[in-house]
Amino acid sequence: MKKKEPVSHIMTSHVYAVNHDDTLANVVDIFRKHKIRHLPVLKGKSIAGIISSTDIDRLTFGALFEREDTTDQAMLEMLTIPHVMTSKMTTVSPDTSIKEVAEIFATAHFHALPVVEGEKLKGIVTTTDVIKYMLEQY
Repeated sequence: MKKKEPVSHIMTSHVYAVNHDDTLANVVDIFRKHKIRHLPVLKGKSIAGIISSTDIDRLTFGALFEREDTTDQAMLEMLTIPHVMTSKMTTVSPDTSIKEVAEIFATAHFHALPVVEGEKLKGIVTTTDVIKYMLEQY
């Protein structure tokens, strides 16, 4: 296994993202349409936060009904992305090693990291990406 392999080799570089002034309903639509669970939130061209399907599930009853398409529309309309997103998130750079990313995931309580250069979003890496990489090594 290569100890210094950069995260840029396993990250998703074609990233779906939302603007901080988009609606939560749009977030839910993107999650469902693209079968993803994490979306970086942009303010202009800079990353402002990250929102996950778990964040949405906390607001709605969808998680209680085995992922049925029932969500509490009133709650989604009442709150905004900045109310729900994580704004103080950990980010990594494209040259951060996969080992370092795995260590972050092993000690933190989240499953996705935005990959940024300066303040510009370059990609996203998830625990699934790291696990797939580890499986390829064996």
